[in-house]
Amino acid sequence: MPELVEEALKNGEGTLADTGALAIDTGKFTGRSPKDRFIVCDSVTENAVWWGDINIKISEQKFNALYEKMIAYVNDKTIYVRDSYACANEKYGISIRVITEHAFQNIFANNLFLRYKQESPPVQPEWTIIAVPSFLADPENDGTRQQNFSILNFSKKMILIGGTAYTGEIKKGIFSVLNFVLPAQKNTLSMHCSANVGKEGDTAIFFGLSGTGKTTLSADPDRALVGDDEHGWGDTSVFNFEGGCYAKCVDLSAEKEPQIFKAIKFGALLENISYFPNTRTVDFSNVEKTENTRVAYPLDHIENALEPSVAPIPKNIFFLTADAFGVLPPISKLTPEQAMFHFISGYTAKVAGTETGVTEPQLTFSACFGKAFLPLHPMVYAELLGQKMKANQVNVWLVNTGWSGGPYGVGSRMKLSYTRAMIAAALNGSLEKASFVEHSVFGLHMPTSCENVPSAILDPRETWHNKSEYDLKANELAVAFLNNFKEFDDYSNEAIRKGMPKVTESIN
Repeated sequence: MPELVEEALKNGEGTLADTGALAIDTGKFTGRSPKDRFIVCDSVTENAVWWGDINIKISEQKFNALYEKMIAYVNDKTIYVRDSYACANEKYGISIRVITEHAFQNIFANNLFLRYKQESPPVQPEWTIIAVPSFLADPENDGTRQQNFSILNFSKKMILIGGTAYTGEIKKGIFSVLNFVLPAQKNTLSMHCSANVGKEGDTAIFFGLSGTGKTTLSADPDRALVGDDEHGWGDTSVFNFEGGCYAKCVDLSAEKEPQIFKAIKFGALLENISYFPNTRTVDFSNVEKTENTRVAYPLDHIENALEPSVAPIPKNIFFLTADAFGVLPPISKLTPEQAMFHFISGYTAKVAGTETGVTEPQLTFSACFGKAFLPLHPMVYAELLGQKMKANQVNVWLVNTGWSGGPYGVGSRMKLSYTRAMIAAALNGSLEKASFVEHSVFGLHMPTSCENVPSAILDPRETWHNKSEYDLKANELAVAFLNNFKEFDDYSNEAIRKGMPKVTESIN
């Protein structure tokens, strides 16, 4: 690691913050570019992949030609090569070779993938990633949409990334690989979630899109961190795919998120941050470059990280949503049918900066809370989740980390301290003992009290000044849910349909 940091500094790739972390800029792209992600259509993928606007086809011929051009392009350049692997449970592991143009990209790979220690990596890895930001595609000839691209080839077990230095493309490439391989070949649910475990072995997993609180809420000083973003749920365990964390750090502070704040030290990689003037002190409130400021660090930068990051079957599941409508309760308990419906819906608001062009929260539905990374049809993952929930009698909670008292621009964002208190109550079992009332539209079971949380915020309707406006907005959101579900209706079953919201007659 010190050698790579020295290389990055020598190359002018970044600067050292006063904490010792390397700070770099990723240039034009400060978030993923989902419309420029392709999968090679061949005998392995043609009848297996869920093709469409998420999984976009590219031919074997175009891939092969682009590969040859990339290899020729880097032939006389200094490159950085790292061998690593994914999946902390060895039963499911895959070996990865990461070849990068920049030293900082290799630091990212070191931090986010699992690192070989005493054991030696295989001579020939299973998967290879080639990431060359300065290589630009010719869309007219190469079959891409723009000059930037990320292409997965499941036959050659290779990922090509060009035209973008945003490191998230590297980690999400391997996540997409595991989302294809594990459900089909290992009967294992691959999940876009964070996870932690208590002293009694009670595992909790947190589903949610970027910006909903997966990393923040799983970093709990009283519980061991399994991982912050990507996991598998196998026959007997939940296990981390990665060896590190990739946390959003906008408005980060030692008071609000002490574990993440302390993890930003030598070896960590800061992306697209700004310093206070004439200092090397990071101004985490500065979003001039992007709302999507990030830090990548190894899991062992978190004091209570679990190693190896393998935990028992979960007892509690939390679906995190940043509801920009201000409609959903801050916490509610779901029936199994509601859990299936909300999992396949994956409702949230895209948070500013996470993807190119997103400047303020936007209502979105992302199946299984990770639609952008699912090569298979979402029902494959939903049915696997349903099987595992039923077999293990897991509690499922919907948590709104978004707005209360009105929609975005009117209401206010839910306080992190309240969300933490509600999750703590769910984990320690006290919340189950509370009285519950049913939401009139979504049928969610809302607690009437929770320790360390004002009762007045637990029913979202009561936080709105104008109750009629709340009712209209709740029905508007319900209609959006139902319209989104039409895409999956032909593949669903009666159990999932039982979890649907019910729009009032006056709105229909």
